[in-house]
Amino acid sequence: MSLKSERRGIHVDQSELLCKKGCGYYGNPAWQGFCSKCWREEYHKARQKQIQEDWELAERLQREEEEAFASSHSTQGAQSLTFSKFEEKKTNEKTRKVTTVKKFFSASSRTGAKKVLAGKLREIQEAKAPSPSINRQASIETDRVSKEFIEFLKTYHKPGQDIYKQCKMFLEAMHHKRELSIEEQSECAQDFYQNVAEKLQTRWKVSPERVEKAMDQIEKYIMTRLYKYVFCPETTDDEKKDLVVQRRIRALHWVTPQMLCVPVNEEIPEVSDMVVKAITDIIEMDSKRVPRDKLACITKCSKHIFNAIKITKNEPASADDFLPTLIYIVLKGNPPRLQSNIQYITRFCNPSRLMTGEDGYYFTNLCCAVAFIEKLDAQSLNLSQEDFDRYMSGQTSPKKQESENWSPDVCLGVKQMYKNLDLLSQLNERQERIVSEAKKLERDLIDWTDGITKEVQDIVEKYPLEIKPKNQALAAIDSENVENDKLPPPLQPQVYAG
Repeated sequence: MSLKSERRGIHVDQSELLCKKGCGYYGNPAWQGFCSKCWREEYHKARQKQIQEDWELAERLQREEEEAFASSHSTQGAQSLTFSKFEEKKTNEKTRKVTTVKKFFSASSRTGAKKVLAGKLREIQEAKAPSPSINRQASIETDRVSKEFIEFLKTYHKPGQDIYKQCKMFLEAMHHKRELSIEEQSECAQDFYQNVAEKLQTRWKVSPERVEKAMDQIEKYIMTRLYKYVFCPETTDDEKKDLVVQRRIRALHWVTPQMLCVPVNEEIPEVSDMVVKAITDIIEMDSKRVPRDKLACITKCSKHIFNAIKITKNEPASADDFLPTLIYIVLKGNPPRLQSNIQYITRFCNPSRLMTGEDGYYFTNLCCAVAFIEKLDAQSLNLSQEDFDRYMSGQTSPKKQESENWSPDVCLGVKQMYKNLDLLSQLNERQERIVSEAKKLERDLIDWTDGITKEVQDIVEKYPLEIKPKNQALAAIDSENVENDKLPPPLQPQVYAG
């Protein structure tokens, strides 16, 4: 990925969005620049043994269900006394489930499918089976998804029954793998997607269009149940990354569209509505439980961005226009749990959607936008490091729109407000300069005092002060003169009259 500042904006080299291996698909930063297919090939060999064990477990569970189904017909008259009450209840519960599933796809009971479905849901809610991942109390959304999934599989007849069994066994296997790392659980989900798709194409000869629809429904069915266990799990640092990105975006609240060279004029009402819708869609992504639905939110957000650019420029938008605008939307919206949603889509989305199509393209651009925000610096915005540091610390903010650029119909109160903000900004800058100069003067005074003190100490050390003892009192100047008697008498003052 190459993000540059050109024309006071951001430019992305489209060739660098492709897989590093040169397969022609879109690469993903979360997969070290590889596409899903190439990334999985590197890991596939090490997972063969684990995959084999998974399918052995699935086959064993299927045999147990078939034996339970056969046992229910052969022992209707008498129950074996060697089974405990728990085993009897478990066998009966499996019998009801298998019988119900077969009735869903039988030609004789299609007219009463809704009644059978309602009975099955009641049985699941009342049952106390040992596997909470399958038979736990279903939420309203889970019930709705289950109904839609079963109704959808009716159109596939025999393949639909096989798909339902495979999904059921996969969910059971995932329940026993919750102790594994999230990467290993992701690999299991990706292998399941690939195996089911290949089985539909090779064994059941389903058309590619119907295979794609079936995979979308399968993803929706299983991920609705696994969402609470695999989204932002405690074993990962996804939550920590979410907080880091959220704080980073909050610190960049001062970034303006002009700094990113965003070709969107929000003063146009239609453009402003598109921007609001794009922000709403990117925020709504966190409320979805299925990776495909999260991708749909990203796609809708991106289309609103393209429409906003088209209205502003009166011409179709380019990739160089789209990425800076997407960055601006992310900064303005600050979507919740952004990193967790990206990781969740990367780990558990159907890989065919991420490798091709507009969903994969828009998702790759979102990953690029987040990576750019994490590494955004002064050079990226064509700012000096000093201004960038001031904006980041909140000491000041970019200058607002000049008064001569206001349109005539702008409210006078708004103009006055921005004028006051400019004055406050200037006063703040002056105060900062005064404080800075005062601190510099204080440092200079301290340095000068330290210098004088050191010089005095050097002089004292070089010329130490010696204190001599007090001398005796001196006698009269002529006390030792032996010839005092030969001296003339002292002069006496004479007073003259007159």
